Amino acid sequence: MTVPATSAPRARSTYRHGDLRRALLAAGVELARAGGPEAVVLREATRRAGVVPNAAYRHFESRQALLQAVRAAALKAVARAMEAELATLRPMPDPATFARATVRAVGTGYLRFAQSETGLFRTAFATQVDVEAQPDKAKSGDSGLNPFQLLGAALDRLVEAGAMPAERRPGAEYLAWSAVHGLAMLVIDGPLRALPREQVDALGQRLLDMVEKGL
Repeated sequence: MTVPATSAPRARSTYRHGDLRRALLAAGVELARAGGPEAVVLREATRRAGVVPNAAYRHFESRQALLQAVRAAALKAVARAMEAELATLRPMPDPATFARATVRAVGTGYLRFAQSETGLFRTAFATQVDVEAQPDKAKSGDSGLNPFQLLGAALDRLVEAGAMPAERRPGAEYLAWSAVHGLAMLVIDGPLRALPREQVDALGQRLLDMVEKGL
């Protein structure tokens, strides 16, 4: 007999310690991926994990608690996308050229993630966060840095290579981030959302040129 797709999964009682939290978080991430932060609902996460709603409260006391954990996972995914772009860089003889390529890779990874994982991107920046907080493994990529810190490290490299005056470094990450994030939002939620991907990519590279020259 075929089970209807809308049938709720059976409640489970066989999760080991910690497994249920991971299952709930994984369910929350998939909800965010499909529908953004508004889709992260504790009851639906428990349904997908196959447990009764009360079981979730041992790990997430509220919908907000689950959303914060999902948001951290989304930030980690953004950081890993940026790191993947950085990993494509090849050694260059000129430190300044390599430093500029590093900044471009960070921005490119950010923009590409916004387009390919729109729900997670919205979730990553859905709530207030102290971007200057100490590194948090839950929000960081394999380097141990979160997206904001990866940008900061790339800008530090510009200064070290002599490609940006040291006196212009303070606050530069906020300027660069504002520009790139602004384009990302125009593309996924604004009037640029109908543009072809290749045109968006070209705009992104021109924006990164502008950011680099403006720093």
